[in-house]
Amino acid sequence: MIADLTDVVVIGGGQAGLSAAYHLQRRGVDYAVLDAEEGPGGAWRHRWKSLRMGTVNGISDLPGIAKPDVDPAEPSSGFLTRYFGNYEAELGLTVHRPVKVWAVRREDSSPVGRLRIETSRGEWSAKALINATGTWTRPFWPVYPGQSTFRGRQLHVAGYVSAEEFKGRHVAVVGGGISAVGLLAEISLITSTSWFTRREPVWRDEAFDARAGHDVVALVEERVRKGLPPQSVVSVTGLIWTPALRAAKERGALDRQPMFTAIEPEGVRRADGTLQRADVILWATGFRAELEHLAPLHLRGPGGGIAMDGTQVAPEPRVHLVGYGPSSSTIGANRAGRAAVAAILKLPGFAAAAETVTLG
Repeated sequence: MIADLTDVVVIGGGQAGLSAAYHLQRRGVDYAVLDAEEGPGGAWRHRWKSLRMGTVNGISDLPGIAKPDVDPAEPSSGFLTRYFGNYEAELGLTVHRPVKVWAVRREDSSPVGRLRIETSRGEWSAKALINATGTWTRPFWPVYPGQSTFRGRQLHVAGYVSAEEFKGRHVAVVGGGISAVGLLAEISLITSTSWFTRREPVWRDEAFDARAGHDVVALVEERVRKGLPPQSVVSVTGLIWTPALRAAKERGALDRQPMFTAIEPEGVRRADGTLQRADVILWATGFRAELEHLAPLHLRGPGGGIAMDGTQVAPEPRVHLVGYGPSSSTIGANRAGRAAVAAILKLPGFAAAAETVTLG
């Protein structure tokens, strides 16, 4: 099969992918963004409608074009899909969709050879690859004894729509992150809930300052440098008290219970041996990086993760991961896109282009 030739393929059209595309285009590098979604917006296209712009974590501007004024009451899915779409159009970014990437392989044994990207719409051949697929498509489901016997409904936050669907039903929420506490605050307004998590989150009254935030990101970066699976930045920073969360605490929704020991047909068996009856188990247990298409490159090490040097896969300098590990925040994704492009321009096949560009 004849492959489409380009210098850099970017996989993923969310914030990290668009940031990378912006910097590639600005530096005159031939590229193609392959996005599996039907339209702009990345994972934001799938966020629940009740997640408003006033309650999401800070969303960084995409590089080059500031986001428009924000209505705090607008659903984040609508606002950010529109913002990303207008951004692509205004800059004329080269985005192909929907394109599902099946596999990435080396075309030959040369360390400076090309990479073959196999997709649902043919094949691409590139000198380098920027992977920006995020985590939304790989929700993590823990396995517990008796899970298959539960007579109620189980769902992951990736499938959550609104609290209204649970009215009159007891919901057991599992998890200790932003999604867990945010959905507890929302669902507990209309029905009864219980909250289970392995440990109490670290709560903060205010956000980290710039220096402390840098130190936290450095801890995550150290893990991926060693080839260990990344922790989320939030798991290190803790959770910030908001008015909605304080109100949820006052009504008892944030009374945390240790993890249950088993799931039974009518509910979950608490750590103290009693039964908590439940109609719904909502797993707010996080996501894993979507990297299965990179498996033919054998990037994972004995630690279970991928050894990184900045955005570059340490043993494979042609492959960069953005929106991964320390760059999984919106601000980090923007910076990672720029850093990945700067590093790619130092590869042998890009020497001529690098000489003609002054990196800003």
